[in-house]
Amino acid sequence: MSKLGNLGARLHRGEISYDFVGKRKIWYGVSILITITAILGLAVRGLNMGIEFQGGAVFTTPTKMSTSVAKAEEYADAASGHQAVVQKLGNGSLRIQIAGIDTNQSDKIKQELAKDLNLDPEKLAADLVGPSWGEQIASKAWQGLAIFMVLVVIYLAIAFEWRMAVAALVALIHDITITTGIYALVGFEVTPGTVIGLLTILGYSLYDTVVVFDSLKEQTKDITKQTRFTYSDIANRSINGTLVRSINTTVVALLPVAGLLFIGGGFLGAGTLNDISLSLFVGLAAGAYSSIFIATPLVADLKEREPAMRALKKRVLAKRAQAGPDEGLVGDRATADDDADDAAPAVVGPRNQPASRGRGRGRPSGKRR
Repeated sequence: MSKLGNLGARLHRGEISYDFVGKRKIWYGVSILITITAILGLAVRGLNMGIEFQGGAVFTTPTKMSTSVAKAEEYADAASGHQAVVQKLGNGSLRIQIAGIDTNQSDKIKQELAKDLNLDPEKLAADLVGPSWGEQIASKAWQGLAIFMVLVVIYLAIAFEWRMAVAALVALIHDITITTGIYALVGFEVTPGTVIGLLTILGYSLYDTVVVFDSLKEQTKDITKQTRFTYSDIANRSINGTLVRSINTTVVALLPVAGLLFIGGGFLGAGTLNDISLSLFVGLAAGAYSSIFIATPLVADLKEREPAMRALKKRVLAKRAQAGPDEGLVGDRATADDDADDAAPAVVGPRNQPASRGRGRGRPSGKRR
């Protein structure tokens, strides 16, 4: 951990750095490839929507059932004619979920399930969800997501600038697309918990992005008054300066989510945790990636389209060409010191020298006695 702390301190001071912005075309290419894969997964497989969105019935058995999950799925498929999802709950009962059936069908299915499971029909609890209610939930989820996006863009445009707002919006869309694409490819059920997870990871993604943007905004004040760094250079320094902090916060956030997904949902069989834990896990990882490899490099691209930034880049490159290959390297401490000297205002006018304490001692005063 001490080595990681030393690495973070050296990155923050600019003693070492990695050229994230300079290799942005590679990151763009990787992101486009992943996004295309996610879109293809959505188009080909589609999302496995839960009954909360498409309507259906949920049957819950009493505790300590001896029937296995596989056998219960076989009974439910035969009774309903639809693909059923069966989960074993912590108290030993079975939760049988069948989507796409109405009230009349549910009564018949309940009777057949009770017979196959050797249960009294009155002991088999049934909860019905209408398709109209599911459509309303889906509509509210999309409205909430749209309002969230608009508020984020407005806030970032006011707090920073519109280019950073656009870059953050692209990163958010990137994270949502990848997360929903993973859901389609894996086949996990989409529930209201999934929507909650998606909205939660958007906040985490913005947290890392705003940290880098704040550092970038601070370091680019009066950037045109110097000729050592381009905007991309300072953007790269901002990423490196906050890199270890972003990694630490992401890892700390991923550890409990990984416990829910792999231990709770996988090892212990608590399948009800999968819907929210998968969206959190994938979204947190994608958010950390996008804040470093997408958002900040995209801001640098947009910013250097400005005439002032293009002129600055020409001056910086011309000065580096004259000074030689060892001058003007990003992350070099001597360069940073030289830049501070270049930015310091020149002293104009006579200097006021401090009076010496011993001046005039032992000398005649010049007065005539």
